[in-house]
Amino acid sequence: MFTGLVEEMGRVHSIRHGSRSARLTIKADVILPGVKLGDSIAVNGVCLTVTEFNASTFAVDVMAETLKRTNLGCLVPGDRVNLERALRVGDRLGGHIVSGHIDGVGRILREEKQDIARIIEISAPPGVARYTIEKGSITVDGISLTIVSVTDHSFTLSLIPHTAKMTTLGFKGVGDTVNLEADIIGKYVERLLSRGRRGEFGEINEVQTDSHLPDATGSTVAGGGLTLEMLVKSGFLE
Repeated sequence: MFTGLVEEMGRVHSIRHGSRSARLTIKADVILPGVKLGDSIAVNGVCLTVTEFNASTFAVDVMAETLKRTNLGCLVPGDRVNLERALRVGDRLGGHIVSGHIDGVGRILREEKQDIARIIEISAPPGVARYTIEKGSITVDGISLTIVSVTDHSFTLSLIPHTAKMTTLGFKGVGDTVNLEADIIGKYVERLLSRGRRGEFGEINEVQTDSHLPDATGSTVAGGGLTLEMLVKSGFLE
């Protein structure tokens, strides 16, 4: 598990391609002290396993499925990558919960300056767009960010100067791709509600609510039943 707080930008040192895989060797500094074989490191938001390391580099193997579902297959030697070590018990969770499992690849559609902020609009495939909400969290190339606004097919971010300087987003432009991971809490909530809606045997179930709810004066009023079928009809669920 990760937090989406990038510890440093590394550089791709070399890439060795297999028939359906690749081995990336990455130059790093901050994250290498204490590293061990088998450790998990997020590379542009993708959770990968350390298979070799020395004083200045570490290597990871990228399988065919990961190459297909992320932008790691587009990397070339010299490219910058965002790096974060896995969260340890007792660490501060300064971003949000990040699994390192990419939901889709987006593309930078637009960017502009607003005072000191850098505004970026990114396309979102359906598997990501359904979980985007204003002021919600999203992981972009391993960076925990807050969504400013959303459309059916994209979302907008506002980067502070520090984020632009310390991560790869500050060096990307219109047309470049980014790895996207939706907020895991939203995915779990959807899954649980879908199970409740269909029930064990496919029937529509009801979400239980208090039969009497307090009004603004503190008095109790009847609170009608809220069903998952109602949420579906209202567009909150599919």
